[in-house]
Amino acid sequence: MVLEANNYEWFKKKVYELTGIDLNNYRPKQMERRINSLMERVGAKDYREYYTMLAKRQEHYQQFLNHITINVSEFFRNPERFKELETKILPELFKENQRLKIWSAACSYGAEPYSIAMILEKIAPNKGHRILATDIDKQMLEKAAIGKYTANDVKNIEKSLQDKYFTQEGGNYVLSEQIKKKVDFKHHDLLRDSYEKGFDLIVCRNVVIYFTDDAKDKLYRQFYQSLRKGGYLFVGGTERIHNYREIGYENIYPFFYKKLN
Repeated sequence: MVLEANNYEWFKKKVYELTGIDLNNYRPKQMERRINSLMERVGAKDYREYYTMLAKRQEHYQQFLNHITINVSEFFRNPERFKELETKILPELFKENQRLKIWSAACSYGAEPYSIAMILEKIAPNKGHRILATDIDKQMLEKAAIGKYTANDVKNIEKSLQDKYFTQEGGNYVLSEQIKKKVDFKHHDLLRDSYEKGFDLIVCRNVVIYFTDDAKDKLYRQFYQSLRKGGYLFVGGTERIHNYREIGYENIYPFFYKKLN
């Protein structure tokens, strides 16, 4: 089928050629609304004009990536879930492995993996844990590696941890090298790239709600294969896995899914 230039199907094809991101994996009405909003913001009258802007101007290209990859995060987002991670999940995992291998998938600007690093430093320091943090947005990964945050980003961090691991520079909070060196940041597309194996814990929160049901199912099955037996997948508050038993998980705690076999 020859796609008519300048319709949305044509635009999705051209975006895939330009960025490697397949917009067919995202909920169509939701994504089309987001893109049309961006087009209106930059004054593009149609998809052809907007695609030309993306292809020729780096600032529009980066704005597009930031907008469609949903970079929303903060330290200890939903603190009660992180308390469960600290008091229930991690102690259970330590019974099998003293040195954990953890993946923070779609980590945005690093608040999530750094939160995990602070917990590990608190309850099991100097064990050589590996925390892999990945995202599709290279600009966000660069920001994560710098480790500079706003007051709003760090609002859920206990005062004692703020004092211990951050220094203030003007209105910003700069993370210590002690925590930064615990996390290894890498570029990764969840829907295209291969997955490492043998993780004790995979954290992927508030991302897949934007994906189609088929893309979600593929993702959860790939996470399952990447976990070791007894490992956990930690998902967001709006991302319950409805067919978890079919995949092979057990829902031990709310938002924590354990690989049984």
